[in-house]
Amino acid sequence: MAMDEILEALKHIAREKSVDRQLLIETLQSGLLSAAKKKYSTAADVEVKFQESTGEIRIRVHKKVVQVAIDLAGEIDYEEALQIDPMARLGSTVPVEVPVGEMGRAAIMAAKQVLVQRVREAERENVYDEYVDRVGQVVSGTVSQVDRGSVIVKIGRTEAIIPPREVINRDRFKIGDPVRALLLEVDKNMRGPQLVLSRTHPEFVRRLFENEVPEIFERVVEIRDIAREPGSRTKISVVSHDDRVDPVGACVGMKGARVQSIVRELGGERIDIVPWSPDAKIFVSRALSPARAIDVYVDEEEKRVTVVVPDDQLSLAIGTRGQNARLAHRLTGFAIDLRSQSQMHAAEGPSGGMPELDLDELAKELGPRTVERLVKAGKETLQDVMRTSVDELMAIPGIGEKTASRLLSLGGQILEERAAAQAGASDSEDGADADVAPADGEDAPLAAGSAPAEADDGAVEASAARVETAVATEEAPQESTQDAEGAAAPEDEGSHDDEDQREAGA
Repeated sequence: MAMDEILEALKHIAREKSVDRQLLIETLQSGLLSAAKKKYSTAADVEVKFQESTGEIRIRVHKKVVQVAIDLAGEIDYEEALQIDPMARLGSTVPVEVPVGEMGRAAIMAAKQVLVQRVREAERENVYDEYVDRVGQVVSGTVSQVDRGSVIVKIGRTEAIIPPREVINRDRFKIGDPVRALLLEVDKNMRGPQLVLSRTHPEFVRRLFENEVPEIFERVVEIRDIAREPGSRTKISVVSHDDRVDPVGACVGMKGARVQSIVRELGGERIDIVPWSPDAKIFVSRALSPARAIDVYVDEEEKRVTVVVPDDQLSLAIGTRGQNARLAHRLTGFAIDLRSQSQMHAAEGPSGGMPELDLDELAKELGPRTVERLVKAGKETLQDVMRTSVDELMAIPGIGEKTASRLLSLGGQILEERAAAQAGASDSEDGADADVAPADGEDAPLAAGSAPAEADDGAVEASAARVETAVATEEAPQESTQDAEGAAAPEDEGSHDDEDQREAGA
């Protein structure tokens, strides 16, 4: 290669790879030095100089002057040395010029390999320095390759990768498609693309809202927490630091324009925007939207809440495959025990004094195998089932979300019917004995439908507690919780477990 070609090649590499020219020159010298030592000897005293102005490369081997050279790699005849340096003396050294062409093909290839390797390292260091401070931000690029679930993205002069686990299941990328993602990691040591991107990370949603909603970017509105199941549904809690700004309205935008832009970016992922509250009762009830909470009982110590919802909204509160309750749990940090009204009534009072009921009625509706599973889990009576939460029932092998909901709904219905029948029988007996005079020292029997004064006081207190809780819940108006798809609609409850349906049919 001519010297001017070498010089031009170095300029081209420096320009295209954004690598410092001086670093390239030093690398070239290092590569040629390595090649020269490979040709002569690792112990040889070799000097390599590159003249940048002319592109000239000079390689010199310093050899010892001896009377008769035996080791030609490190020695030179005295007579020959005098031709190079008339002042040469025996035992001294003289620099012997070595033409680059005499280095041999293998040596030149070794030098080239050193240069290429160093250029790669320098390039990776430049990429690292450029992007390391942008971790956690959204970057944009163009899809250059889709390979076995991974997406390779061209960003400027470098490439990034979205691993399969970081791709939303709704994403369908083609070569040339524009793409936005969160810069998750920069690693200058890994092979292949060193920028790792994510479209599934919760922070990606936060950054998209920051880009789309000026109030969030300016810190007037704050996103407190995010709970996300990528490609399906996300819940975010927001709070305003300015009383004049509605945090939910700011995120939704005029006619939903802001949030819809984010929904489109996420491939139709549903987004619930929940007003944050320091009151756990209010916050949890809002987080369970679109379901409406009637009562919320909070155990701050255990970070656990029991939420009572109308019977017809239990499935809505749980969500498809438990998603709504699961996301509400992640968003609030509270373990949520969902109960229907009838379940709470059955557990608290109507079954009081009632004998433990077997599971025959449930077997008629849901099949004997479901009952077998309950018995194996230690739920031998109907009251045992009603004292169990949906999550606990779903933890029993073979019982899914829909079956758990039906169990509690049917159980509550059966207990209420039995309680009503028991109360009717009791009223009949009281009516028959109403004219019987009390014996001396005995209190008069109560009229049918009456209750002792103590019971009335307790009922009033319980009623007041429920009203108080309901008021607290209503302070979190359901209409303020927005869904990215518009008005909240009951979720598709899906079908029951096939096996349970077959049993019930049988």
